[in-house]
Amino acid sequence: MHNLPLYQVDAFTDTLFGGNPAAVVPVPEFPSDKLMQRIAAENNLSETAFVVIRGKGKFDIRWFTPTTEVRLCGHATLAAAHVLYRSGGQDLDKLRFKTKLAGTIVVSPDTDEGGYTLSFPADKPRKIKSSKKIRGALAGLKPQAVYEGTDDLIVVLKDQSQVESLSPNHHVIAKLKHRGLTVTAPGDKVDFVSRCFYPALGIQEDPVTGSAHTALAPLWAKELKKKKLTARQLSPRGGRLYCEVRGKKVRISGQAITYLAGQILLDRL
Repeated sequence: MHNLPLYQVDAFTDTLFGGNPAAVVPVPEFPSDKLMQRIAAENNLSETAFVVIRGKGKFDIRWFTPTTEVRLCGHATLAAAHVLYRSGGQDLDKLRFKTKLAGTIVVSPDTDEGGYTLSFPADKPRKIKSSKKIRGALAGLKPQAVYEGTDDLIVVLKDQSQVESLSPNHHVIAKLKHRGLTVTAPGDKVDFVSRCFYPALGIQEDPVTGSAHTALAPLWAKELKKKKLTARQLSPRGGRLYCEVRGKKVRISGQAITYLAGQILLDRL
């Protein structure tokens, strides 16, 4: 079996050891699902992205947590774009990533800021009633509002300090019938802040979650009556995102920096 290249990239940051680390594995064709899952478990990062080059600027992409494949991942797509662009794609003005279930994600290098802008389908969450289980997940904290997105439950809290101090019940979150739980509130120095929890996927708290902002940006754009928003994810590593709602699309911008480049030695299997 051939060895595979492996990159580890810190996404939604311009500083090593910040943002959200993702593994990127370029492959000539996707390996078996079993092997990709084993590689993702071995990497033990929130996401490992596998990328197949299909043509100039055209790619297929799939994402795996340590325990399962997911429908959509923003930070690992940003990491993949960073690797591909820095590995010889500097002449490309757009990179198109075809996914299994989330359509095509378009990424454009932002040469002025040294980052990248990702264009996603907007996920406009619907308001639902709170429940005893949701309050249990929040360790008894009272939500201001609760929304249901395509993947996650979203709970709006009173202010940034409530988001920062929250100690959620991961056992209850893991039993919710959703990918995970996002908590959010107006920010002190940005438009909104958030934290994201995915214990059912093997991720207690995700450092920075691009996919969650495909729902958070439309929610706060409507609430704040503005299309361009600044966001901060308040995990210990932290990350900054710039969001813009354009009709049925959400544009999310951020930077990335490569931490590691190496090989997966599959010839030993």
